[in-house]
Amino acid sequence: MSEGSPYIRQRDASPGRDLSYPPLPPALTVPVYDNHTHLEIADGDEPLSYREHLDRASSVGVRGVVQVGGDVETSRWSAEQALREPRMLAAVALHPNEAPVYDLAGGLDDALAVIAELATRPRVAAIGETGLDFFRTTGDEAIAAQYRSFEAHIEIAKENNLAMQIHDRDAHAEVIATLKRVGAPERTVFHCFSGDAELAEICAENGWYMSFAGNVTFKNAGNLREALEVAPRNLLLVETDAPFLTPVPNRGRPNAPYLIPYTLRAMADHLGTDASMLAAQISSNTELVYGSWNAEPVVLPDWND
Repeated sequence: MSEGSPYIRQRDASPGRDLSYPPLPPALTVPVYDNHTHLEIADGDEPLSYREHLDRASSVGVRGVVQVGGDVETSRWSAEQALREPRMLAAVALHPNEAPVYDLAGGLDDALAVIAELATRPRVAAIGETGLDFFRTTGDEAIAAQYRSFEAHIEIAKENNLAMQIHDRDAHAEVIATLKRVGAPERTVFHCFSGDAELAEICAENGWYMSFAGNVTFKNAGNLREALEVAPRNLLLVETDAPFLTPVPNRGRPNAPYLIPYTLRAMADHLGTDASMLAAQISSNTELVYGSWNAEPVVLPDWND
């Protein structure tokens, strides 16, 4: 599809799932950013373009998003759209589950070279999502490819002074060991934080940011709320990981950046703090990680795309 296409992936529809987008939540008084979203993925019975997503987000106090790639195609798309959309910055990377796929086809080094080039482009503010995933990937050769990819992404982030967004699934100890062995980028974010209070304390000790998604609102996610309690406020971020992990009360329906207020307010309620105060802290944290959304200009978009 062309660089102006509204999305380039389609999420599979689970049987019985409600495919309608939820209504708009009450707007936040103090705006925040969506630290991690995938607007390249269409979802729902009436998919929204990325501009429609961002218009809805703007109307409820979500001032910008980090649009995240997971392979060569989606990383290119993310970088191209961020160059044309002032409410978007891009993150580029090979998802850990994609690294073995490229490696098996003999193309991992070439794919990493593309990510290294994309990292130099305007409005690319992060390397991500990268890391380790032992839930979906098994086997020595596949895991070795994940490690090689992860370590290469760490170096790309450091060489370009970019933040790094980590995907960590069933690999907490191994991710931490890799960051300490190779040396973490100055601004390291555990996207969709999936650990417990112990991992949160380790992140805090190392100055690593923790980004909470809609699953922190789930009834069975007590470990995430315990982690939230011990995470320093100056290391907190919030995200959707849209179109996945839609927060309560709309769990299972398509997720989108405009639903961030549900997660932010749930976090504030659990912490016993004012939602506006937490939003102000998280907004400040986000700008410290990625810089200003206005730091680099966008090119004039073709509104017919």
